[in-house]
Amino acid sequence: MGKSVATVAIITLLIIGCTIEGAAAKDHKSEGDNGSVIGTVIGATVGAGLALVGLPVCLGALGFTGAGIAAGSVAAKMMSAAAIANGGGVAAGSTVAVLQSIGAAGLSAGAKAGLTAALGAAGAASGELLSE
Repeated sequence: MGKSVATVAIITLLIIGCTIEGAAAKDHKSEGDNGSVIGTVIGATVGAGLALVGLPVCLGALGFTGAGIAAGSVAAKMMSAAAIANGGGVAAGSTVAVLQSIGAAGLSAGAKAGLTAALGAAGAASGELLSE
């Protein structure tokens, strides 16, 4: 467990560091204005936070928990609809099955790294655009 957390942390720091360096190099022309760099840093941090914290929290709020799908939740309604559509069972690999798997066991280190990279980069790009 400790190795995967350390791996994700290192990858996250590398991605954010590269993003910040790229924004700083782009902003180097305008010495007095660092708004783009600050916006990029904030965006990358928010994107990485969404990947590592926001997704598991949202899944839990929807009803995909470690103890199973919560009764009366959005997840229960999704599971019911999937079961009706499939003749009484939820198909392996379906959206409901994957979300429940993530809700119960969490994301793997590789999935966390990939989501952090994607959402961190998207957050950095949007932060840079908003700060201009």
